[in-house]
Amino acid sequence: MKDVMYKLEKIAPTDANILILGEHGTGKTETARYIHKKSLRSNGPFVHADLGAMTEHLFESELFGHVKGAYTDAREDRKGRFEAAENGTLFLDEIANISLPQQFKLLNVLQERCYKTWVQYSHSY
Repeated sequence: MKDVMYKLEKIAPTDANILILGEHGTGKTETARYIHKKSLRSNGPFVHADLGAMTEHLFESELFGHVKGAYTDAREDRKGRFEAAENGTLFLDEIANISLPQQFKLLNVLQERCYKTWVQYSHSY
């Protein structure tokens, strides 16, 4: 545990994307909260997104937001989790449970550090 804590202390103040691996119930969420607490973004929000619980239909809207009229039930503009976590930490849980196309979209956003709100008839990221 001393080695793990040492590593967490070293990576927390960086601006790097961090991948936390572990079996169910091993403390990944608590590890993410600890990193957030020790980070330069600790005054911002900690936003938890359980990707395993998101339907494929809601994935883009939940993560990237949408504008009114983007799809049938989009009755108003809505912030996505990325925007909600601005100046804070976004913890993406259960990434392995999403489809390959969703993983590709997510990887692109993480690499480019840029996203677009889901607008009507647009699926470019």
